[in-house]
Amino acid sequence: MTFEELDLTDDVLDALYDMNFSECTPIQEQAIPVALSGRDLLAVAQTGTGKTAAFLLPVINELGKREASSKVKCVVMTPTRELAMQIDAQMDGFSYFLPISSLAIYGGTDGAGFAQQQRALKSGAEVIIATPGRLLAHLQMGYVDLSEVEFFILDEADRMLDMGFYDDIMQIATRLPGERRTLMFSATMPPKIQKLAKTVLSNPVEIKIAVSRPTEKIAQSAYICSDRIKTALLCHLFDTVASKRVIVFASSKLKVKEVARELRRRKYKVGEMHSDLEQKARDVVMRDFRAAHTDIIVATDILSRGIDIDDISMVVNYDVPHDAEDYVHRIGRTARANTDGIAITLVGERDRRKFKFIENFLGYAVPKGDIPEELGGKKAQADADAGPAEPSKPKNRGKGRRDKQQRPKRRPEAAAQQSEPHELAMQDQSQQQQQSDTEAKPKRKKRRYYHRPKRTE
Repeated sequence: MTFEELDLTDDVLDALYDMNFSECTPIQEQAIPVALSGRDLLAVAQTGTGKTAAFLLPVINELGKREASSKVKCVVMTPTRELAMQIDAQMDGFSYFLPISSLAIYGGTDGAGFAQQQRALKSGAEVIIATPGRLLAHLQMGYVDLSEVEFFILDEADRMLDMGFYDDIMQIATRLPGERRTLMFSATMPPKIQKLAKTVLSNPVEIKIAVSRPTEKIAQSAYICSDRIKTALLCHLFDTVASKRVIVFASSKLKVKEVARELRRRKYKVGEMHSDLEQKARDVVMRDFRAAHTDIIVATDILSRGIDIDDISMVVNYDVPHDAEDYVHRIGRTARANTDGIAITLVGERDRRKFKFIENFLGYAVPKGDIPEELGGKKAQADADAGPAEPSKPKNRGKGRRDKQQRPKRRPEAAAQQSEPHELAMQDQSQQQQQSDTEAKPKRKKRRYYHRPKRTE
């Protein structure tokens, strides 16, 4: 289905045309008509399927039909500041031909940043895109009016609950009008999401598209390898598969720093993304990556959601993620916007069982790649095919010593006859020694004991 077949205004269609959007993704095809009809929506779809346009286009289409206003008409909740900034940027593109104002509110800023957000909220904006904690902080100060909100959107709802935002979301929801449209988007449907949906949604339409499964456009593979050759294997993949527009995911920020440092030493253009970086440093990393000043980003799972970059050529899991959902979100950074992508996982010795659980969740075995010969792949395979090696014979110690197996066996009678004279000689020698010892020692006189007579009074 094309966007022209949807009930969208010409201003919205012109913006989509200028952004080279023509065909709807499955989630957009099903979610946009529901949102335009005024119903609440619960949509479950994997990352990278175009959920942002699915909830922004109906909002822009409705607000564009009215006069511009300084009152808040739409609140979009997101789990991370990176995602809030991404949605705000897409909002600017989709509403390019319409006088709709939007504002991104997120934490991680200094006092000057908070004051700037405060002034912007007092000035007014029709669409607020915010993280729950920071928006709640502004609400508690009393200068944000949500009484005219018509759209309440929860993006990456499962992620927000994982981060502990349930109470913040509920406090924000209680400040909204009862008559509103609520749209909830999630990649998974655990019980806590169902609980939240029953609380904030009213008779919603449910849409489920490929729940927690990677898109077929991602070419997945895995390498079973030892931890000591992971970095060398990673460089081999850069040289043979792709070396630009690559994201490498590691399990911890310490591992991210270690891998990034090693790649820089090998002259790769690398940026790193982890929780130790301030917001300004994160912005610089993403700006350099988008501008192709860096070719590779090494990151923790902070980058697995909320970063909308459509031209990622390859995703590498340097470490196996903790669970299958994180695996889906990681590799979902590639093959976005109807493009193809590559996802490769390096499976170490201690991660094989964990990766097996991921394969069981996916329902199929991920194809395994061969370790290059220069990294010991062919030799290891040949040794495995040859089977266990025969035990080696013990080496002789000392010059001229013969092996025990080559020594001639001695007959029992001959051995006994040869040993009798020797034993007799030893007995005679011991008897003579005892006799000489007794003669040499003088006889000790016996000690006489006298009884002391009893004393009489």
